[in-house]
Amino acid sequence: MTAVSTDASGTEESPRYVTMIRDLPQGERPRERLKELGSGALSNSELLAILLRTGTTGENVLDLSRRMLAEVGGLAGLGRISYGELSAFHGISDAKACQLLAAVELGRRLVSLSPEDRPVIRSP
Repeated sequence: MTAVSTDASGTEESPRYVTMIRDLPQGERPRERLKELGSGALSNSELLAILLRTGTTGENVLDLSRRMLAEVGGLAGLGRISYGELSAFHGISDAKACQLLAAVELGRRLVSLSPEDRPVIRSP
């Protein structure tokens, strides 16, 4: 996909190619990697990209997730971010902000379970 961006003065910059997820080889796509290798084999940005599902014009979902994690301070920052801060990110709609906050809360609740209620991982 070719994206045309503008600089700070509003002047169009030369078009640049943005790699879409569908342009990646099967083995590099986050969902396919999760299916083949399991969730533990994915990076934080790949897991976040799966939750976000789509990027924006000019930024694929992997780049969006990497940028988000860098700007909020990684997973710890993502766990502290508010709805307002999250929805202020370019490319994060109200629906995506709600999905991410719900996923973070589910993770928080899973961690807070008593030891006997927690799932036990017995193999890779």
